[in-house]
Amino acid sequence: MNFDYSETQKMVAESAREFAQHYILPHVMEWDESQTFPVEVFKKAGEIGFMGVLVPEELGGSGLGYHEYIAILEEISKVDPAIGLSVAAHNSLCTNHILSFGSEEQKQRWIPKLATAEWIGAWGLTEHNTGSDAGGMNTTAIKDGDSWILNGAKNFITHGKSGDIAVVIARTGEKGDSHGMTAFAVEKGTPGFTSGKKEDKLGMRASETAELIFSDCRISDENRLGEVGDGFIQSMKVLDGGRISIGALSLGVSKGAYEAALKYSKERVQFGKPISEFQGISFKLADMATEIEASELLLHKAAFLKNSGRKVTTMGAMSKMYASEVCVKIANDAVQIHGGYGYTKDFPVEKFYRDSKLCTIGEGTTEIQKVVISKNILK
Repeated sequence: MNFDYSETQKMVAESAREFAQHYILPHVMEWDESQTFPVEVFKKAGEIGFMGVLVPEELGGSGLGYHEYIAILEEISKVDPAIGLSVAAHNSLCTNHILSFGSEEQKQRWIPKLATAEWIGAWGLTEHNTGSDAGGMNTTAIKDGDSWILNGAKNFITHGKSGDIAVVIARTGEKGDSHGMTAFAVEKGTPGFTSGKKEDKLGMRASETAELIFSDCRISDENRLGEVGDGFIQSMKVLDGGRISIGALSLGVSKGAYEAALKYSKERVQFGKPISEFQGISFKLADMATEIEASELLLHKAAFLKNSGRKVTTMGAMSKMYASEVCVKIANDAVQIHGGYGYTKDFPVEKFYRDSKLCTIGEGTTEIQKVVISKNILK
């Protein structure tokens, strides 16, 4: 076993750190308060290779693996988790779905645009009444000759308004049938395909979340990804990798909040000495540092399995569940260490606190992760 980053991984992490400091840090609170989705920043990220991390070089991507991917998301999320979330959703969901299940023609058609962020990607599984119960979806795709007609709506979709293409899972069979759903790629501007309400969120406010609406939206059968009926199975496989990305996002939140709290505890003086010298604070910091290490080890084990082509369902769920729950705890403790100042927008921990909670919900709630884990360990 080797716990050191390779030289390439170190360079990738440093590049992501510099990108975040230069292009993101000066605008964090401005974007948060105005709920601005900074498309130009993602275009710049595409130029550097951060929007096609896992895409082969011949398709315009960086051709990197999951260890590098974790490093990129971690460094960006330490500065602004909202930007990290959008980078994760673009890479892991939309782009990776097409890369994993699209035909060669489909990959050539869409992946180079996504890998360079010429196009921003969205991914639509969740609906208003079907969150964790994706099999009960109401959005339908009806075959009509060489076309499909989509009707319905998806919600809580990252890049629901700004996305140039969306991978959408629609029902082509009976409700509750895991083989009754099919995946389609729908381009922006297709008649009958529009966006709806943009959500006004607690945190992650610079990452756009909105509805996708389909009203007699006709698309060619050439836009179908994989076989009819494979959409749900494909989605579960996509989410296996996606959970690693949300774990990496959570790790970035944890590290950002911890580093802010550590710095503040050394500077804040009470009763004649820095508060870091009080056991109540130093023990919080010790717990935070340990939980960060554990999160990181779980994530990189999941990355190792994913890179090796081995089954990652259980470890992906474990790493996502643990890292996300830990990041909420660490963000909470970071606010506590800052005291009253932690409740103000003058210090970064207030935003980490708001942003952290989404990590326990997105791409499968903590409760769903426990279902996944328990099913696998009880086989």
